[in-house]
Amino acid sequence: MSARSPFTPTHRVCTHQPPCPTPERLDREAARIVASHPEQGWSLLCNGIVLFDDTGELLPDGRVIAPHRPTEYAHPAPAA
Repeated sequence: MSARSPFTPTHRVCTHQPPCPTPERLDREAARIVASHPEQGWSLLCNGIVLFDDTGELLPDGRVIAPHRPTEYAHPAPAA
């Protein structure tokens, strides 16, 4: 018997309406937090994604999304 991820398409953790975005969608980070561990730097979203404080992600299928935080900050325009 093979091990199966609890976050396969046949099993949805998200039960609220409207449902949260799936891990495949670009807006996947908009899913609700179901477990938060700020002391360890991560949160579990209801779509099965582990979201890290550095903006990296671990998807339910094991894929890794590298951190994608802004690398440049906007500077205020000088006063005229």
